[in-house]
Amino acid sequence: MNCSISGEIPEEPVVSKNSGLLFEKRLIERHISDYGKCPVTGEPLSIDDMVPIKTGKIVKPRQAASIPGMLGMFQNEWDVLVLSNFALEQQLHTARQELSHALYQHDAACRVIARLKKERDEARSLLAQAERQMPLSSTPVSSNAAVSGNGKRVNEDEELGPDGKKIRQGISATVISELTDCNAALSQQRKKRQIPPTLVPVEALESYTQISSHPLHKTSKPGIISLDIHHEKDVIATGGLDTNAVIFDRSSGEILSTLSGHSKKVTSVKFVARDDLFLTGSADKTVRVWQQSDDGNYNCRHILKDHTAEVQAVTVHATNNFFVTTSLDNTWCFYELASGLCLTQVTEASETEGYTSAAFHPDGLILGTGTSEALVKIWDVKSQKNVARFDGHVGPVTAISFSENGYFLATAAHDGVKLWDLRKLKNFRTFSPYDSETPTNSVEFDHSGSYLAIAGSDLRVYQVASVKSEWNCIKTIPDLSGTGKATCLKFGPDAKYLAVGSMDRNLRIFGVPGEDGSMEA
Repeated sequence: MNCSISGEIPEEPVVSKNSGLLFEKRLIERHISDYGKCPVTGEPLSIDDMVPIKTGKIVKPRQAASIPGMLGMFQNEWDVLVLSNFALEQQLHTARQELSHALYQHDAACRVIARLKKERDEARSLLAQAERQMPLSSTPVSSNAAVSGNGKRVNEDEELGPDGKKIRQGISATVISELTDCNAALSQQRKKRQIPPTLVPVEALESYTQISSHPLHKTSKPGIISLDIHHEKDVIATGGLDTNAVIFDRSSGEILSTLSGHSKKVTSVKFVARDDLFLTGSADKTVRVWQQSDDGNYNCRHILKDHTAEVQAVTVHATNNFFVTTSLDNTWCFYELASGLCLTQVTEASETEGYTSAAFHPDGLILGTGTSEALVKIWDVKSQKNVARFDGHVGPVTAISFSENGYFLATAAHDGVKLWDLRKLKNFRTFSPYDSETPTNSVEFDHSGSYLAIAGSDLRVYQVASVKSEWNCIKTIPDLSGTGKATCLKFGPDAKYLAVGSMDRNLRIFGVPGEDGSMEA
């Protein structure tokens, strides 16, 4: 019989009462003193549980006086080696079992991922097929209009002028009266306007940090280049290089709807504060009017194809009944929202540059546009006349924002941000936060007109002051996308947060840490 540890015939054999296994006495006693359990079964074991077995005496040869010491030393080393080898064998067996289990889990995970990808592709295919088969008869159009096969509203009695351009009906006296009444009402309200007590104070804004990040767009074409916020619903819309617009609920952290239909990047997105309407402009030269249905999804009501080049900006009038689009084709269009009808398309024959940005004045009778040739043009909406122009920028004017008080205009371009006094029609301050190789991509006043935010290689927030007072930078936020290019930003209600889009696919929310109830990414 052999020892269960060494595999050799024991000199002093002992047997375990619990397992009945045979061991060399000195080996098992050393193992029990080290581990306190059976080396084979792993059960608790003590020296009292070992029963010695009587065997015949083994006669050993007579040895020299120094040899026994050497043999004893060798014997001890051998005992340690045998115990160590036994422990390694047990560890190897355990590792093999764990590896086998891990390989099984990995194989199962791969099968699940493959199945989910297949289901996702099938769902996308069914969705695309459903969109192609969606009936267009539900699109509301006027009595003298029809819908073409691609969903665009086309006037049957539409006429072309001598130059081959469409003849527009123009902005009627009724529309001008509506715009004037809105202007009078808003101007009267603005005189009594006070900064809301719920506005975030400067001290809180100085502590802004990223509180959430949400991957909304595709990884194949990352980049968020337009953004808007519905303040009443606290819903954020983004337009991306992946040709999609995404409607995102900030409070729940969930995507409400993904709007597909454009064939190129979505350059502008705008909410309309009535009837759950939503507008998108794209580099595919079209503008789409969407409306939310009862199931929460957005259906395309109109596809507008009045421009012949990339649509760069969409801005909604304060009445929420009209909107303007600007394009690189050197025109801007004034639309009636309900019908999707282009009332007028304005161009300057002497100019060749395209329009890259646009915004309505808060009172609604003035339109500001930026051009690809670094000009800022101010238009009288009623007469569609260019009443003022500002120069001094370098590069295309990427963004325009009017202050709520109606006195200030902020414009962004490659060389930075310029502030204009609309009462005296002159530039009174210039911010050049970045180097000559870094353009400023976005500029935005908050709704109260108390703060101004700039986006480029980082984010900067300034406290709004008067023409003669200093506008202090109260917060600088680094670009966390890793792209070095923040493309668009918007203040949330009462400046409680700042929504930022960059050249990755993530929407980032910056606010006061610990005071935000939205879903943490």
